[in-house]
Parts: sequence; structure tokens; C-alpha cells
Amino acid sequence: MRALVWFLIALARPKALLALENLCLRQQLAVLSHRQKRPLLRNRDRRFWILMSRWFASWQECLILVQPETVLGWHARGWRAYWRWRSRKRKAGRKRIPPERRELIRRMARENPLWGQGRIMAELVKLGHLVSPRTVRKYMRRPWSGTPSPRWREFLRQQAKDIWACDFLTVRTLTFQTLYVFFLIHHATREIVHARVTRHPTAAWTGQQLVNACFDRAAPRYLIRDRDGIYGAEFSCRAASLGLREVRTPVRAPKANAIAERFVGTLRRECLDHVFVFNERHLQKLVDEFVDYYNRHRPHRSLDQRPPCPTEIGLASTGPPSRVIAEPVLGGLHHVYREAA
Repeated sequence: MRALVWFLIALARPKALLALENLCLRQQLAVLSHRQKRPLLRNRDRRFWILMSRWFASWQECLILVQPETVLGWHARGWRAYWRWRSRKRKAGRKRIPPERRELIRRMARENPLWGQGRIMAELVKLGHLVSPRTVRKYMRRPWSGTPSPRWREFLRQQAKDIWACDFLTVRTLTFQTLYVFFLIHHATREIVHARVTRHPTAAWTGQQLVNACFDRAAPRYLIRDRDGIYGAEFSCRAASLGLREVRTPVRAPKANAIAERFVGTLRRECLDHVFVFNERHLQKLVDEFVDYYNRHRPHRSLDQRPPCPTEIGLASTGPPSRVIAEPVLGGLHHVYREAA
């Protein structure tokens, strides 16, 4: 409150007097910065600089006590703390049934392989145990049929050229809004087929993105996705109309969609963790530029250090290193190197 009062008073003072006062304050801050022991900043001081980094374009030039990277770290830690609070565990749901009753359900399922959850529930009711069909299904254990099935890794490797995978990732903005990035990746080439940003993902919007991705290319046979409720029935109808067979991953098994999850981590580590996102249009521009770099220039270990869609074939260099030129990507966050013509 005191700083706000001084700010209102400063609005009515002459510019020359403000400039001299600013010079005096900067000189004192320079003296403080020469001390060996750093001053301790309170939480309200950190919040002040986070707001200045959002609203004041030249905030880095006025910052003396800490480095600009420190302010960016404060903002990231604040967002993580906010989501830890939102994701805190809450006590909900029914109490677990006693271990003896769980073992009885498993025994009935083991001794009667033709019984389903409804029949087992009826037998339990006869014995005086009231349980729901969902609880019975939770604790049933079916015996192994003896017929081996192909491993998931073998299926992905054999059908890679006919597989797309899709996923969402969330991105925070400076105003603590949540944006969603939907993307499709080709398993065989690791190419990002499609990537779009939205503030309100729906099944209709997601299904339309699938149609847009197949506008200038043939749809594959399989589409791997998780069980997120964003997709919905309309998305499945669109996928079926394109000839796509949906393969849903098990619950809480991100490794079943590992290639898509790997791109989520790559996009965060190599782009989003190093920039401030202002709004939906800004994020779409960042994603488009990174996807173009990812598809055309970024090497991949699974592709023998080749990009998914190379624009030129790498040859042995015959000229001096001085002929290599660099083209900045994402404002210099990455560079593309090639020999000068």
C-alpha cells in the first residue's frame, strides 16, 4: 500500500525531479549489490517482480538484486505450487471391503471361470454380503487362457507405418490461463502430422482436427490414444468415418503411448520451458515454428540422427568450418546449420 501511495505522488511530480530521484535510488542499489551478503526478498517482493516481468517491457534493465532467470523461476514455482494445491488428495469414495471378502470374490472367480460379475454378486448377496458389481469386477482375477498374445512393443514395431498417435498437453500463460495443444505423430517417421491450440477442447473440435490432418494425406489403419474424456463419441465417429481403428491405452499407462509422451517432453524441454506464453495466438505461433524445426531439421536417435522429413541430404563437408552458417529458430533458442553456397 505504501508503494502505491508513492506511485500516485510520483505521477504529479516533474520529470526532471523524478529522473534525479531515480538516479539516487539506482546508486544506492548499486552499493547494496556490492555487499557480500545478499538481501533477503519476501514473497511480496517476488510477486512484484513477477508482475513487472509481465507488464513492464524493460524490467530486466531495472533488475539489480537478482538475475532475470531467477524471476522466471519464481513464476514457474508459483504455478507448480498452485497446481499442487489443486491436485491435493481429497478423501472421497466408499470404504474398501474387508480382505476376507476380497479373497472370497477371487476364489469364486477362480473356481467358476464362466461366472461374471453379476453372478458372483448374486452369490455374495445369498451369503449376506452386499457389494456392487463394480466392486466385484475390481477384485476378480481371471485365469490365464494359455494362448500367448503378441507383445505391445512387437505390435508397434510391426505396424509402425500404419499408426498415428495423438495426445493433449496443457500450457500455462502469464495470466494463469490454461491452453491445450492437440497433436498427431506418425510412429514410423516421428513426423508431427498436425498440431493445433485451443482454449476449450471439445469432442467436436478434436474430431475436426483429425479430419483436417487427413485432408492432404491418407489416413493410417490405427490411432493410439488414451482414455481422456475430451475425445468422446463424436471423435470416435469421425475416426471411424476416416477408416481409423482406435486403440485405447490402459488406464494410467503413459508408456503405452510412449512416442506421443516423448514428444510432449521434447516440446516442453526444448521450447515451452524457456519462453513466456501470452495467449492462444502466441502459443500457436511457437508450436508451428517448433514443429517445422522438429520435422525438417532436428535429428532423432531412432532415425539414425536424421530428421523425420529432411529437406536436404547430409554429405561429408569439404570446406572449412568458416563456411558453415547458422539460421536462428525460435528467436535463437535453436539454430539450423548449413554450409554457405
